[in-house]
Amino acid sequence: MLWETPSHEDIVELTKAHVAAMESGSTDDAIWQQVGMHHVLLHTIGRKSGNEHKCALPTWRDPDGVRVVVGSFAGATSHPSWVWNMMDREANPRVRIKHQTGEYWSDHEILEGGDDRDRLWALLLEDRAWYADYQAKTDRTICLIRLPETEVIS
Repeated sequence: MLWETPSHEDIVELTKAHVAAMESGSTDDAIWQQVGMHHVLLHTIGRKSGNEHKCALPTWRDPDGVRVVVGSFAGATSHPSWVWNMMDREANPRVRIKHQTGEYWSDHEILEGGDDRDRLWALLLEDRAWYADYQAKTDRTICLIRLPETEVIS
């Protein structure tokens, strides 16, 4: 690992600052590529509040080139709130994704178990081994979320 994992409280505060930088309109690599990983700005609708929420997340590309985010929250006992929001298909039938050079709508796919999730998890760990440490910290299965580009936003 290239860094020390921050606390859950610090992750929340760091994410707020990262979201603000991503919304600045800059395509600067220093904003979009943190600790050696490309990031996206995920927009969801709160399943309880109905409000828009934004989260900066590192991405990984699966063998088909589709962006994948990991619902780890550094091994917390529960899914992060953005994952719960995405699981609510009524509030979030699709999600908006902003990346360094553009923006799109995604008909996201949540992988909580099964052969496809296990295959992708093994591939992810070859590239980002620290996720195994996060999985070891929790009894829940850390989900993977595919973010295919369904509709480009111009």
